[in-house]
This record gives sequence, structure tokens and C-alpha cells, in this order.
Amino acid sequence: MEKETKIYGIRAILEAIEADKSIDKLFIQRGLQGALIKSLETESRKKGINTVYVPVEKLDRLTPHNHQGAVAMISPIEFANFEELVNNVIETKEAPLFLLLDSLSDVRNFGAIIRTASCTGVDGIIIPKKGAAPVTADTIKTSAGAAFNVPIAKVDHLKDAVYYLQGSGVTVIAATEKANDLIYDKDLKQPLAIIMGSEDVGIAPALLKLADLQAKLPMEGSIASLNVSVACSVFLYEALRQRIS
Repeated sequence: MEKETKIYGIRAILEAIEADKSIDKLFIQRGLQGALIKSLETESRKKGINTVYVPVEKLDRLTPHNHQGAVAMISPIEFANFEELVNNVIETKEAPLFLLLDSLSDVRNFGAIIRTASCTGVDGIIIPKKGAAPVTADTIKTSAGAAFNVPIAKVDHLKDAVYYLQGSGVTVIAATEKANDLIYDKDLKQPLAIIMGSEDVGIAPALLKLADLQAKLPMEGSIASLNVSVACSVFLYEALRQRIS
């Protein structure tokens, strides 16, 4: 299996951006000056590329080659256009099922979720451009290759994605332990988008407020939380159970 590609050197990265390559993350040396680096920063902002500024030691660990102060990670998959994805699914399917991941950071959790999404008929996964786990070789491996089959779209802000889905007739439900109702008491047969939160803080409060519904899983025992990929699996399989019953 092909690993994610690292591109190093400012000009090479600029060419990749111009060629519309799917850049998951751009690392730029902190404090770097010059016209060329400014051009790279400008182009990365235009494309909404997740850019982080790091010490030169970080770049040296990413590649032994002459990186000129910049290294980019190219995704092994092509991302879908969000609006096109939603419109195409809604036009062809009576009860679409989408999954929104709010700042999920672990690539293996991401891969496990993609695998379950494929098994449960999810029509598309939506993630933010910034703050989300990249699609790496580990993601692909953990997903058992499902990352090549389930459309994944990146958006600037998940809030805008929620508004768009709601405007398209899709009910948005948030998976949160703050909910009063259990997932088993909700109608999951309708056009639906499920929001799952990050591993540490859950769903952002501003995003939580936008959801049409909130639901939680029943919990017993001394450990009051589940791994996000496990919790996501339970939610998705309950949706599938309702849809095939």
C-alpha cells in the first residue's frame, strides 16, 4: 500500500497546490522570511490548507532532504466536493446518511470510523479542513481500504455544513453524553447526519446548539465514556438496524 506522500521545498509545494493536489497539512518553518515563502503562505490560505508553523527540527525529522523550510503532506485519497456530494446523494437516495466528525485527531480512530461507515451504508463523511486527523497510510490500513470507497469531504467550517444539510432536508443529530434521550428513542430512518465529537472534548458547544436532536448511549460501570470509534459504531449500527427492520 502506498504511503502518504511528503513533498518538500517551497517551489515543489507551490506546484502541487497549483495542480490541485489534496494537501492534508503544510508545515512551515517558524520565523522564515522571503518573497517565496510569502507566496506559499498566500496560496495555502486561498486553498484553505491546514498550515502549522514549526521549528526547523520538526522539518528535519519529517525529511532528511533540503526542505527549504516547508514540507507538505499529500493525502492518498481524493476528497469529494461537499455540496456536490450532498446534492448527488439527496437526488438518488430517499434516506441518506451522513457523518460529521468534529476535530477528530487520531488517525486510527478515523480509519476505524471509516470502516464502520462503509459497513453501515454511510453516504459521506464530512470533516473540517483544520484540526481534523489527516488521511494517512495508517488511516487507510485501519479502514481496511474503506477510505477509498466512502466519500470524504472537507469544509471550512462544520457549522456551515450543518446549515447546508438542514436546508437540504437532512435532520442533524449530535452524539453527546449531555443529551437527555437515548439513541434508541430517536427516529434514525429519516434523512440524517450524525455528529461525533473529538476524543477529548466532544462536540464544540456552538456546533452542539445547531443540532436538531441530541442523543446519548446508556452507560453502566465505573468508566463513563467510550472510545469515539466504538461510540460511532453503536450509533451507526442503530441507524442501520432501524432502516432494515
